Amino acid sequence: MKVAAIAMVVWLDSLRRKDVYVFLVLMSGMLVALASVDLFGLGGAALYVLDIGLLLCWLLGWVLAINAGARELPQEEARGTVYLLLAKPLSRLELVAGKWLGAWSGVATAVLFFYAASALIAFGRGAKFDAGILFQAWILHSVALAMLTGLAILLSTRLNRDAATALSAVLSAAAFLLVPRVPELVLHSQPWAQAPLIALYFALPHIELLDLRQHVIHGHQGLGPATFLAIAAYGLTYAAALTLAAWLAYRNKRFGRESLAE
Repeated sequence: MKVAAIAMVVWLDSLRRKDVYVFLVLMSGMLVALASVDLFGLGGAALYVLDIGLLLCWLLGWVLAINAGARELPQEEARGTVYLLLAKPLSRLELVAGKWLGAWSGVATAVLFFYAASALIAFGRGAKFDAGILFQAWILHSVALAMLTGLAILLSTRLNRDAATALSAVLSAAAFLLVPRVPELVLHSQPWAQAPLIALYFALPHIELLDLRQHVIHGHQGLGPATFLAIAAYGLTYAAALTLAAWLAYRNKRFGRESLAE
């Protein structure tokens, strides 16, 4: 119950912010404008609109998840409210878990609206796609957001908000862009560089496994239940490990005047 209460406070704080509303309006306006023009003479290339919409869902979700995760704990420390929270009594594990749950669920819900807006605009333009695969794409995308939020919270336990946000962005971008290419790089690298690359391959999250955008756009069949559950379990396990590591990094942290001044 305490974890849920902390998560609810994070939700209420997120609703007071304008980020999600601004992103939703901007994305919808961009997609409506794109759907209303004959881009490069392609006429009714409605799936192109959906493709751009899903790409925006990932980019905006990435920004929201990193910022939501990186601001929660430093924000409490800067305000001095962390003392009140931990005096409830509230354990640091409950505080970290509640912050993660609230930040993740809020961002996942916002991204659901992004998906709905993209699908409705593309459908209105004449796009045909499998709603079941689109739902699978959102579920696995939400799992990826759980990992990103956990990473940002972990880094925010020892860094200020700006540093945690920047480092989370670098690590997550590297995971998405570099990790899938590591096997190829290992084959063409010097022997001394192979071990660090392999370690990097297993240490960073495989976010690319959770990206089903091409399945939606090209009309591929949805993932089988076993494959879908295995990928989701991998992502959730990784997210849980990050949250546990955040608690371990935070449980003995001392708060001084320097942390309140950040």
